[in-house]
Amino acid sequence: MQTKQMTTETPLRMAEKACQALMRTFRPEELPPVGEFHYHQGVFLFGMYRVYQATGKEEYFNYIKAYYDHLIDEYGNVRFERDQLDSTMTGILLFPLYEKTKDPRYMIAAKRLRSALDTINRTSENGFWHKEKYPYQMWLDGLFMGGPFMLLYSQQFHEEELIQMVLLQEKLMRKHMTDEKTGLLYHAWDEKRVQPWASPETGCSPEFWGRSVGWYGTALIDLLEILGERKRGQEELIQALQNFIPAIVKFQDDQTGLWYQIVDKGELADNWLESSCSALFIYFISKAIQHGYVDETYRAVVEKAYKGLLEHMVEEYEETADLKGICIGTSAGVYDYYVSRPTSKNDLHGMGAFLLGSMAYYDLINKV
Repeated sequence: MQTKQMTTETPLRMAEKACQALMRTFRPEELPPVGEFHYHQGVFLFGMYRVYQATGKEEYFNYIKAYYDHLIDEYGNVRFERDQLDSTMTGILLFPLYEKTKDPRYMIAAKRLRSALDTINRTSENGFWHKEKYPYQMWLDGLFMGGPFMLLYSQQFHEEELIQMVLLQEKLMRKHMTDEKTGLLYHAWDEKRVQPWASPETGCSPEFWGRSVGWYGTALIDLLEILGERKRGQEELIQALQNFIPAIVKFQDDQTGLWYQIVDKGELADNWLESSCSALFIYFISKAIQHGYVDETYRAVVEKAYKGLLEHMVEEYEETADLKGICIGTSAGVYDYYVSRPTSKNDLHGMGAFLLGSMAYYDLINKV
């Protein structure tokens, strides 16, 4: 293993090495779970696309394209689980694929994904159920899984009502899942308040799970970027982000610069530092600085966090890099459930988050 001094090129170098680690492990069609659109692959390939944009290296674009071409047939059909928002996340790369290739299959596939949104069940306030098997539940993850795709689709096909639908989803999450004391949002909310983890008073799950909190912040900044200067009522998203970031920073670990699996309980002995949420926090805080949503004092936060990731969670080699400390896929639950979840190395959740965090930090420190 090699160690190098941190430079302005370090995040890009590390992102490329992370890409290479998985490209050498999996052919595109082998990315797990194999055989259908899923956000695991989507978040990793989304991160790889950011690396492609920065480097222009066609090997990254070709790898991404090969994954999609394996799953989309000559008629634009694609297999995915139609009862959940998780499936739509992978659709965000259909738009740049179409832009570059003009292959109509990608837009047909996008229409298939979009049509499934109409069949997802809703809460009494029109909030998407996270999945069919999680009735009347909204999870923070869902805003990232569905929101950016819906906005990109609305741009491509001029479906303005999708914008308001996305803004409604965020508003409902903020309304029902925000903890006034910390400013953080709980992982999940059960409108019926019947789940074992649901508070009988609020319906919320009892903990702030790091990666779900990270998905929410990532969604906020991505939605704002996609909407750009168009005034569609997204001012509330800006305020939400500006309130959310100080709440996150308050719980950054002083020693490592990272964040814990349960964000606000770092003092508990069985809680542990988690890499994917730390990377997602780097992502949206770096972008918020770039866009002027928060001030330059937050640079020290992301610098400390990124150095902490490299020191404590990354093993760098000559041509690849591994990421450890990644919580595996996780449902809503209570404290003991979260802290007993296994960790993995190079899980797509974490590698995708690491790519996104690395590239956002790279853009920040190389901004002219």
